[in-house]
Amino acid sequence: MTFSVVGRSQDGASVGVAVASKFLAVGAAVPAAEAEVGGVATQSYANLAYRPDGLAMLRSGRSAQETLDALVAADDGRSQRQAGVVDGHGGAATYTGDGCHPWAGGRTGDGYAVQGNILVGPEVVGAMEAAWLEAADAALPERLLATLAAGDHAGGDRRGRQSAALLVARRAGGYGGESDVEVDLRVDDHATPVAELRRLLDLHRLYFGEPDPATLLPLQGPLADEVSRRLTALGHSSLEDWAGVENFEERMVDGAIDPLVLDRLRAASGA
Repeated sequence: MTFSVVGRSQDGASVGVAVASKFLAVGAAVPAAEAEVGGVATQSYANLAYRPDGLAMLRSGRSAQETLDALVAADDGRSQRQAGVVDGHGGAATYTGDGCHPWAGGRTGDGYAVQGNILVGPEVVGAMEAAWLEAADAALPERLLATLAAGDHAGGDRRGRQSAALLVARRAGGYGGESDVEVDLRVDDHATPVAELRRLLDLHRLYFGEPDPATLLPLQGPLADEVSRRLTALGHSSLEDWAGVENFEERMVDGAIDPLVLDRLRAASGA
């Protein structure tokens, strides 16, 4: 009922899962990831115990293949299960039970596992694998999403579209460095869920990404006057005050302004 990719960044710092399905809120059922440990996708009559049990096995030092073999061996419903696992060293494994609805199957390589069931055909996982390999220089969230989008473009779930999700873990990669959840985005019910997931990831990068020091603009002279005028028009006494309301606090830099924040300020305040 689903197609997914489990992947690890080339430096090993990030691991995650991207998934789409003709199924309500697929992100609540399929993905699991833990920084520097690994990722798991469980689908096709998903056995949700694969997520905590799989991460526990990976955490104990088992490889992706050893973990998946153990999960499947202990599961009486294995014939209808499908799963993908990537470990913290980049080892990968995928499994498709012989009772999964066709087309069903998967592929693996260094640092990735792609799999799907009830697909239009094998071209879906083929397109996903090619997209993963082509996006080697991208950050992991973008690489996972590019892989998912390729599967969607190739036809994806033959029943249609409904939901999609992206989960990425990186040590201290979450908001303010206070968690390991770098990205956790879900589109639970949408006509074009993968495209909507792309929009949400762009917003995530805008709100929570770090400013590029090379592009920062000094708040001096005419620019400082412009920013002050626009803030006053919006009823704010300082840039920090407005940024807090608009959730741009991660992009605040003393004595300068991020061009992305400036664009948003200009859009909000008009001419």
